[in-house]
Amino acid sequence: MANQDRVYNFSAGPSMLPLEVLERAGAEITNYQGSGMSVMEMSHRSKAFQKIFDDTQAKFRSLLNIPNNYKILFMQGGASTQFSAIPLNLIGKTGKADYVVTGNFSNLSYKEAKRFGDIHLAANSEDKNHIYIPSQEQLDLSADASYLHYCANNTIYGTEWQYIPETNGVPICCDMSSDIMSRTIDVEKFGLIYAGAQKNLAPAGLTIAIIRDDLLGNELPSTPVMMNYKTIADKDSMYNTPPCWCIYILGLVCDWVESQGGVPAIEKIKGNKASMLYNTLDASSMFNCPTEKGSRSDMNVVFRTGNDELDAKFVSEATAAGLTTLKGHRNVGGMRASIYNSMPTEGVEKLCDFIRTFEKNN
Repeated sequence: MANQDRVYNFSAGPSMLPLEVLERAGAEITNYQGSGMSVMEMSHRSKAFQKIFDDTQAKFRSLLNIPNNYKILFMQGGASTQFSAIPLNLIGKTGKADYVVTGNFSNLSYKEAKRFGDIHLAANSEDKNHIYIPSQEQLDLSADASYLHYCANNTIYGTEWQYIPETNGVPICCDMSSDIMSRTIDVEKFGLIYAGAQKNLAPAGLTIAIIRDDLLGNELPSTPVMMNYKTIADKDSMYNTPPCWCIYILGLVCDWVESQGGVPAIEKIKGNKASMLYNTLDASSMFNCPTEKGSRSDMNVVFRTGNDELDAKFVSEATAAGLTTLKGHRNVGGMRASIYNSMPTEGVEKLCDFIRTFEKNN
């Protein structure tokens, strides 16, 4: 790591960004490419920002292989705003939708959707405290649903979908906030993909929605203008001032991903980091990982000792060693290491060394 003052930040979000991105943004922060101003000060209608916007959108489309019949919307309000926007825009077809609950955020989206139509719970992993992802056979899907919604990765419980559900033509809406751009995906298998940016893409403040063209224009009459996908698409995400700085940083992150070899290379690095950490935990007699092996997340590794005092000691000593934000979510306790794309392999190696040393000493 080039900057010795920086810690390895294992936060679930906002999470660390690539050092190269931060240094480039820092170098340009007062005078972007000879404009005499910061991107933060630019009019979103200026030629300089329009180029940033167009380039970022093109780079993002290319990296994720997004087909031309999908719109990329740069929105605000976080993924949580999409919990309302999705039913408002998509449930009108039949008035019904299927939801799978595998953790906190999918549960919040399910509860919110119930305000707008007939919502069927297709599966719920709460019976085992969300330590697994339901199999295809466990999904109770409706033939007349307007869409199926699920959350690809569950940051709190440390689980991740390893397959895309088969829905017999029902559009799939997927919250990919915490694993987007960490693995190759077939966008055409989804009607809508959305993500808050603050895990793998950019700072908090930008939300991306990738929506198939034929799903636009079916919104309920009561849909607020700022949640109307067609309105945002028709104005190319410029109905109002977009989160300009976040879009700029997303462009720099896209450049960084490209420099690593693109998403396939990122996916390989990600797999290596996750395997290293899980192997260390599985070899330990002190620490245990509660999630079922076929459902483990490559983004958020949840683990604990079973002793709250020992967990607290681990977090405290790790922080002193420059391995920060490892305390688990209050819903589950223990520890959580979020190892998104920007976490260097070196950071995971240091965490594994620390786990082994801590166990030896305690």
